[in-house]
Amino acid sequence: MRILTVNRFETTYALCEDEDRRLFAIERQELPEGVKAGDVLRISDEGEIAIDQKETDARRRKKKENGFR
Repeated sequence: MRILTVNRFETTYALCEDEDRRLFAIERQELPEGVKAGDVLRISDEGEIAIDQKETDARRRKKKENGFR
């Protein structure tokens, strides 16, 4: 399993970052509906992509507590 964070969107791709800050381009059409910048994605060994809402919410809360928007 791989965990990525959506960094930003460019044209037809989402640029996603892993914990080592390596970037991966994933076609938007492969992503779950409603995905946004900052969402945490879990990619299974079979290639299924899902938003990890619990981890996304936890990271957004932590950023907010530290004064980031």
